Amino acid sequence: MYELLKENRKTLALALPLIAGQVSQMLLGLTDTLMIGRVGTVDLAAAAFANALLYLPLAISIGLAITVSIQVAHSHGKGCAAEAGETLRNGFFISLGLGVLLTALIFLSVPFLGQMGQPGEVIAIVPPYLYWLGLSFLAVVPTMVIKGFAEAQSQPWTVLWIQLGGVALNVVLNAILIFGYLGFPAMGLIGAGIATCIARFATLVVLWYYLIGSRRLAASLPPTWLKRLDRAECRTLVFLASPVSGQLLIELGAFAFGALLIGRFGAIPLAAHQIAITCAATTFMLPLGLAMAVTIRVGHAMSSGEPERGRTLLVGAHLIGMLIMLVCATSYVFFGEQIAASFTTDVEVISLTASILVIVAIFQLFDGIQVISGAALRGMRDVNFPTLILFVCFWLLAIPLGAGLGFSGEMGTIGVWIGLAAGLGLVAVALSARLWIKLKAA
Repeated sequence: MYELLKENRKTLALALPLIAGQVSQMLLGLTDTLMIGRVGTVDLAAAAFANALLYLPLAISIGLAITVSIQVAHSHGKGCAAEAGETLRNGFFISLGLGVLLTALIFLSVPFLGQMGQPGEVIAIVPPYLYWLGLSFLAVVPTMVIKGFAEAQSQPWTVLWIQLGGVALNVVLNAILIFGYLGFPAMGLIGAGIATCIARFATLVVLWYYLIGSRRLAASLPPTWLKRLDRAECRTLVFLASPVSGQLLIELGAFAFGALLIGRFGAIPLAAHQIAITCAATTFMLPLGLAMAVTIRVGHAMSSGEPERGRTLLVGAHLIGMLIMLVCATSYVFFGEQIAASFTTDVEVISLTASILVIVAIFQLFDGIQVISGAALRGMRDVNFPTLILFVCFWLLAIPLGAGLGFSGEMGTIGVWIGLAAGLGLVAVALSARLWIKLKAA
């Protein structure tokens, strides 16, 4: 018990700023949803549609950042500062190229929006908003890489304050551009896109200046940035990032596809879905930050040849994660209508959102378990078999079940969400079983 409590304290000491950092990153989306909801239901539905399309490039970006974090954590655990610096240098330049590629793909998708079966009034206003969010990926990908590098070396606090500054800037710009304060024209949804894009680039600039000027990170920075990339290191990062991104593509892709299915029911269900998924994603940042700490600490434990310490810290992390998500689930069950009403005044949207949040409460419990188990497996560099687990649970079981309940079962949006919740439950069981098998063998 003493060892469990000791490991819990260490995990929480690392996790708390990571949790705060993840929540602050999610606050950009939360503030956008809160403020766009005041413009109108169709605008909120358009934001839901655009964000569903952005899940896929976001998954690829996160996959690279996680891979850099894992590699740096292992180097840091072994005391190899130069190795960590090379991982950062190569990962950063990969992120710049990836940002260009993802932005181009988002721009190229715009002509095909009308073929996705969404409400006509939604399709009419999405393109300009999507263009601005797509452009912001030029900043999003390198920002994530720098953030992962600092956090993997247990230096998350300054990154956190920089991100919170970006959120504050986004709120101010939203107020000015969405609603037309300070003499600016009221731009509605387009204003939200411009504000988010500016805030993301500003965050990257400040984060870069922190990186190159930080004394605590100086020892692990590359001595020179502008030299030929290390092909072996680049191949390693791409090789490791591919299954990690694949896992995220499978999971986030399932939710994106779910949003497209819900869009076929109309603007009101899509707006309700946007509120519910924003709430779920915001509280998911709590176990995600904990899971990131688990990835780093498991990476340190395994690279140091201490598998028993890894087992102990994982037991504690799962208990903490379940407690956190139980509190969140309870709030969704008892305060669903009040939460929904803070986003919109549309009575139909509020009622449907409250019903969805009951399902969110159930699947959040599973979500907390699966994200920690998956993170621990990534920390052990086990990514291929977990990817197969995610594909089977989400795409062969959850999506067909949700579509069947939503359309054939005439349950609509609720049916789609039940399918997604069932998929998360199966993933939680399967990944946890895989984790404990790997731990026994370690």
